[in-house]
Amino acid sequence: MVNITRKSQMSANAGQAYKDSLRKNLEHRLEVARSQGDQKLVEQLEREAAYLHLK
Repeated sequence: MVNITRKSQMSANAGQAYKDSLRKNLEHRLEVARSQGDQKLVEQLEREAAYLHLK
């Protein structure tokens, strides 16, 4: 039983790390798009963030 709980926790940690990585990457892409004045890309990335529940 303890092994199942440990595997479940490891899986949850990996999932959170993946989501954190996605968020960090998306934030960087948004920063670059904003700095380049690419409003269309900013809007697209914001929709992506909403779809992925990162915002």
